[in-house]
Formats: sequence, C-alpha cells, structure tokens
Amino acid sequence: MSGSVLVVDDELVVIKSCERILTAEGYNVDSASGGAEALRKTEKTSYDLVLTDLKMPGMDGLTLIKLIKRANPAQGIVVITGYPTQETIKEALEMGIIDYVPKPFTPAVLTDVTRRAFQWIKGTVGGEKPKDEFPPAMIAELDRVIREYKNKPGCAIPVLQRAQEIVGYLPPLIQKRIAKGLNISPAEIHSIVSFYSFFTMKPRGDHTVRVCLGTACYVKGIETIIAKLKDTLMIDVGGITADKKFSLETVRCLGACGLAPVMVIDHDTYGSLTQKKAVDALGNYASLQTAEMSEGDESAAGKGD
Repeated sequence: MSGSVLVVDDELVVIKSCERILTAEGYNVDSASGGAEALRKTEKTSYDLVLTDLKMPGMDGLTLIKLIKRANPAQGIVVITGYPTQETIKEALEMGIIDYVPKPFTPAVLTDVTRRAFQWIKGTVGGEKPKDEFPPAMIAELDRVIREYKNKPGCAIPVLQRAQEIVGYLPPLIQKRIAKGLNISPAEIHSIVSFYSFFTMKPRGDHTVRVCLGTACYVKGIETIIAKLKDTLMIDVGGITADKKFSLETVRCLGACGLAPVMVIDHDTYGSLTQKKAVDALGNYASLQTAEMSEGDESAAGKGD
C-alpha cells in the first residue's frame, strides 16, 4: 500500500504510534501537533488522507475539517478521537469525513480503517466500476428500493441491506447512488458500511471469514492468526480465493471478547483460536462444499439410470 497521510494530534504518543504503524504498511506519514499547523501543511502539500483528533488546544478538529473541506472538498479525512459522541461524529460526517477511529486503538484497527479509507478515495476518484457493468435491471431494482424507503425514519440501513442483496456488495458507486437517492452524505453512508461487519465493499466468496480486530483479540495474538489465514488462503484481507470459495475480512469487534481471539465463518463463531484451529475451521467448509457437490453428482447420476 502506498499513499500520503497527515496525522494531526496534540498527543505525541498518538502521532508516534500512527507513524510507526502506517509507515510499516508502506504509507508516507507526516504529522502536525495542532489544527493551525495542519492547515498550513495542507495548504502547501497535497495529502491523500488526513487523520485528525477532534479535541485539541487552539483550533479544534471540527474547525480544521471545515477549513480543509472548504479549500479542498475532495480531501479524504478520518477522525481519531477519545470522545466519539453521537453529536460530534454526526457533525463530522455531515462535513464529509470518511470514517472515525476511537481511542485507544490497536494497530490492526488503525491499519484496517486506513485501508478502507484509501479504498473509498480510490473509488471516488475513478477506481470504481463503470455504470454499464451493472445491468440496467439491477440498477432499476435498486432505485425502486430507494424510493420505497426514502421517506421512512432510519432508512439507510435497510436500503443498504437490500442493495447488498441485489448487487452482492456495496462499491463506492452504489453507495453514492444510495446517498443521492436518500439525500444523505456519501460519507455517512460509507461510515455505516464500514462500521457494520455484515456489509462489504467487495464481492464475497461462498464462505466469508471475518476476523476480529478488537483489543482483547489483538492482545491474544490475532495478528499471527490473520497472517496464517492469509498464507493458507493465498489472499490478502479483503480478497477472494481463486476458486471463489472463501473471502477474508476483518471487523473492529465481534462482541465475543470472552472467546478471544475469535473469528466467524458465515454464521459460525470460532473462539480461543490458534493458527491450527483457524486452518482446521477452514477445512470444515471446504469438506462440506465437496460433500454437497458429490451428493449432487450422485443424485444426477441416479436420475440418469
């Protein structure tokens, strides 16, 4: 992964943590200790992504976001905050941030949110699928769903659920169409998609492997398990195996901290994982799929006799 990131925070330990984590992932990282310094830097240098705290002395994060967006509406911004209140996050989303990271964060969570933000930025500037790659009937059904839910309270999540059923996943193009149809900012729609683990911005395999990045799982070595899964499946996080059987995803929390480290395959939860247990779990689904195919072949053969 490559790209330029500006980290804005009045806590040196946060800046150093972000620099260490993101530099190791291949990003070019710059930093600013406050809003005024960050604003000067963004005026002189073009960054792909800005990570900013909200509560800082002098110019706060919301003011900084507003000024950056005024100068460059397309600037990608992610909020880092220890105080993610509903009001402040809603205000930041309305200004057009992509996502937010609550403090304290693990390296895995920061890496995951940054990766998702870059995927969004790439899609927004032209990396998404052209419109003609989605069949007209599919788009027509999506628009029908949007019209059906448009004036209902809390319509975003049910529309996204139906959209994922129709399209199979939620790429930036589809998210922006939903946002426009519901009169909601694209950033708010993206925040919902990135927060809930059952949404995906990429096509999925027959079986979806979701690995928890929560603090409890991180402390108990989930990163080594993710590395083993990547090696075994021969894909990166967000990828699909060549045979389309498995897709590998990470989520911020699966709500099963007592079972840490934990992952979910489809609807089945696997806790107290080791590398061997994780790989064995994959084998269960490969065997199941093979058995189902064999039964189908035998049934077909029987009908032919």
